Amino acid sequence: MSKSLVLAEKPSVARDIARVLGCNKKGNGFLEGTKYIVTWALGHLVTHADPEGYGNEYKEWKLEHLPILPDPFKLVPIRQTTKQFNAVKAQMKRNDVKDIIIATDAGREGELVARWILEQAKIRKPVKRLWISSVTDKAINDGFNNLKDGRAYENLYAAAVARAEADWVVGINATRALTVKYNAQLSTGRVQTPTLAMIAEREKQISGFKPMAFYGMQAITEKTTFVWHDKSGQTRSFDKALIEKQLTKLDSIHSGTVTDVKTSPKSQPAPHLFDLTELQKEAHRRWSWSAKETLSTLQNLYERHKAVTYPRTDSKHLTSDMESTLIDRIKAVDIAPYRKAANMILRSGNVKPQRGVIDDKKVTDHHAIIPTEETPLLQNLSDSEQRLYGMIVNRFLAVFFGPYRYDQVTAELAIGDETFKAGGRTVTDEGWKKVYGDSSEKDETLPAFVKGEKVGVRAVTMTDGETKPPARFNEGTLLAAMENPSQFMQGESKELIKTLGEVGGLGTVATRADVIERLFKSFVLEKKGNDIYTTSKGRQLLELVPEDLKSPALTAEWEQGLTKIAAGKMKKEAFMKEMIAFSKKVVTEIKTDDKKFRHDNVTGRTCPDCDKLLLEVNGKRGKMHVCQDRECGFRRSISRQTNARCPDCKKRLELRGEGDGQIFVCSCGHRERLSAFEKRRAASGGKGAGKRDVQKYLKKQDEPENNAMAEALKKLFDK
Repeated sequence: MSKSLVLAEKPSVARDIARVLGCNKKGNGFLEGTKYIVTWALGHLVTHADPEGYGNEYKEWKLEHLPILPDPFKLVPIRQTTKQFNAVKAQMKRNDVKDIIIATDAGREGELVARWILEQAKIRKPVKRLWISSVTDKAINDGFNNLKDGRAYENLYAAAVARAEADWVVGINATRALTVKYNAQLSTGRVQTPTLAMIAEREKQISGFKPMAFYGMQAITEKTTFVWHDKSGQTRSFDKALIEKQLTKLDSIHSGTVTDVKTSPKSQPAPHLFDLTELQKEAHRRWSWSAKETLSTLQNLYERHKAVTYPRTDSKHLTSDMESTLIDRIKAVDIAPYRKAANMILRSGNVKPQRGVIDDKKVTDHHAIIPTEETPLLQNLSDSEQRLYGMIVNRFLAVFFGPYRYDQVTAELAIGDETFKAGGRTVTDEGWKKVYGDSSEKDETLPAFVKGEKVGVRAVTMTDGETKPPARFNEGTLLAAMENPSQFMQGESKELIKTLGEVGGLGTVATRADVIERLFKSFVLEKKGNDIYTTSKGRQLLELVPEDLKSPALTAEWEQGLTKIAAGKMKKEAFMKEMIAFSKKVVTEIKTDDKKFRHDNVTGRTCPDCDKLLLEVNGKRGKMHVCQDRECGFRRSISRQTNARCPDCKKRLELRGEGDGQIFVCSCGHRERLSAFEKRRAASGGKGAGKRDVQKYLKKQDEPENNAMAEALKKLFDK
């Protein structure tokens, strides 16, 4: 009997699909049933060959070898996952397998994962496509009842290949050229470099900012305080003499007349549902989570717990065919602590979201992140998973309530020739804010005023302040800038700015977290508290990188081409011709540049492997010593920030040293050996950490090994 082979992107998704399809027989890298065989990738199993795959001469990094322009590109199995690739290939080649069902993530990169495996395994069997946005039993069953013809996704695959080849050609060549020219671990990419440039530009704005003093007035009356407004409605002036003159004029006036009292009904709809970037921004705002931390937690909620829909989405809307599923999703979250809000919706008998939530035109590959129809066991979720799930559930439930409504009351007071205003609000309907239990918006009642009444003025005083520079980026605001980098594209055409807005900005929702992590791990960024700073290395890199690689416009131009390829309006070959020309131009600029790179963080210590002087760098979680020789790649952690707390001042402790000599140090002066810390923690009733626990923790804290060559040849470049 012939069977269909189902290829999932990850083992966890494969297990879910296999269970629904009744594939219970376990094999080597697959699960089998009467009609289907389910196998899985581990993310990408196949990738582009490294430069040396095109000739042994490319093993050495030399400027004269650049640019390297493969024609055609070679695919190779990824060494670490070759075993699974061979297992998948063996199942695909079985005589009883009549066709392949691609069940990888529904998007450009998911298409690439599957198609590269098919190409490397030389499989020419018919292909069908499973396109689903969640991995619940219902979604899987519905998807298999509506399988698509694989040929409908050929253009999407061509766009994915074009993206990968363009990133290789530009990234590999530019990174090798920079690294060899300046003998430093320098890397560049079409998303990571413009992101670095935006942070540097913000720093320039801050350092060049000149604060200006401003002034205003307030009138303190028997009932409330009124704020001065000039004739254009402004509440402050940079002319101190003008304000002082007005104060002198008003000093002898001890009453004012109410000239107007307005009551304006206001309403505020529930916020949009979450896409990935908005969720990452909100998690950082609330809990200071990194973008990577949010995505990892969200991925667990999606894959392991089946509690939420597909995470890597750039849409905040739902499709019309989902309307019938909404009541089941509300019933699924009819559990503490969401029961009260869920019951209010179900009892109302009107399970319809607010206007604008359902909009087919605003959904691309995937709809917004919402709960699935399956009720999770909250006790099985970690603290982080519960918090993130709660945020998604509340945002989902909120759109089924009416708007938040209040009356905005404004009173105008004339004192002499000047106008002062006071405002208040009265909540008339909490609407969607009922979901959050305690509304943060309380009544700010304004005392009753009547037009024409006289009000006693106790005093009119000057107010003052100072203009502030723009804030430094943190991970939340950086994500927002990557999503909408238009303010960093001065001088670019409106069409390019519009395109970048349409494609969702720099990078994709799926890759931005990795891009930010990569910038930290290559030591061009560092963190001080939650704020992000460029390092000397990062600032120098921006001086050395060709101008075209620093602008978000590059991504906009690429995405214009990739969108056309996916729509069948442009050939991949035409796009790659442009990319090859661009790569040649970049390499020539780097080769002929006469700028210098200088390490200004050299220590007095020598590398134990090559005797060259070590550099001291700030990683995302602590300080490290790394060898300045790009070919050596030695690195050693010398201190790292931990979650352990000082017994004296309760601040986070820094862990320094290696092995048995490790010591906790606090800024207040407290010092304590790791072994003593463990004994104290165990004695106080805390769980003592054994050696294995400590090593596991430190491994998680350490920066991964990634010397310049290994990093460049792996995944330096943005997807």
